[in-house]
Parts: sequence; structure tokens; C-alpha cells
Amino acid sequence: MRAPPLSPKQTDRIIFLAWQDRITFEEIKKETGLSEAEVIKVMRRSLKPSSFRLWRKRVSGRTTKHQKLNLERRNSAPSEENE
Repeated sequence: MRAPPLSPKQTDRIIFLAWQDRITFEEIKKETGLSEAEVIKVMRRSLKPSSFRLWRKRVSGRTTKHQKLNLERRNSAPSEENE
């Protein structure tokens, strides 16, 4: 079953959240109910092709967009106490 179409206001909010470096896909899912794959679909439909490619390049592999990767990065970073 497909989700109901998003209003322009909802789409704008998703785009805003997706462009923010410090907002993870997990936080976007909590606020909007959309998974990472669904956010990508919204971005693909809503942005110009060049803007979409730029956004994908920016978020691909970015640890701050994925909560699990962000935690792993923080835990593996050398602490200042060891210096």
C-alpha cells in the first residue's frame, strides 16, 4: 500500500531536514515517518537532477547523517586524556 501524497509543506520540511548536516536519517524518520529510502525518493522527485546528485554526493557515507556511524566515529576517536 502506498503512502498518501505529501503536501508541499511536508515536502519542503523533508528537503530542509535532508540538507541539514547534523540531522540524521533516524531523526527524519522520527519526525516524518519516512525511511532513508523514502527520503531519497522525495529528494529525487523534488530537486533538479544536478541538485539531487550534489545532495547524494554530500550525504553518501557522511557519518553525521547516520546515527550508528556517528556513534561509531565518536567512540573510535582518540580522547584528549590520552595525549
